[in-house]
Amino acid sequence: QVQLVESGGGLVQTGGSLRLSCTASVSIMRFPLYDMAWHRQAPGKQRELVAVITRSSATKYGDSVRGRTNISRDNVKKSVYLQMNSLKPEDTAVYYCSAVNRLDSGETYWGQGIQVTVSS
Repeated sequence: QVQLVESGGGLVQTGGSLRLSCTASVSIMRFPLYDMAWHRQAPGKQRELVAVITRSSATKYGDSVRGRTNISRDNVKKSVYLQMNSLKPEDTAVYYCSAVNRLDSGETYWGQGIQVTVSS
C-alpha cells in the first residue's frame, strides 16, 4: 500500500503560479520505480491527466497545460512536484497525485486530492 500526501494548493489569482508537492510513503529504494502523475477534476467534469513523469524521468503533459506546467521528481525526498504558471480560472480543480509501479502489480495509488482555485 502506498500513501500519497499532496500539499501546496490554495487560492491564486489569474496569471499567478503555484507549486504542488506530493510525497509518497514508500522506501527510498522503491520510490524511483514508480511512475508518478498529476490528474485534476473540476466540478461536473471527468478527471483528466495533467502531467506524468516516469521512473526514467520522461515527461508527458495534457494539452490544456502544456507550456505552462512542469513536472519534476526528487527520488531522495520521495516526492513529485507540479509547477503551474500563467494560471487560468479553468485550471480550478481538485488535483490528485498518483503512483504506479509497472514492474510490480501495476496497481495505481491515489492521493486524497488538493484544491486549486484560480480567481478571475
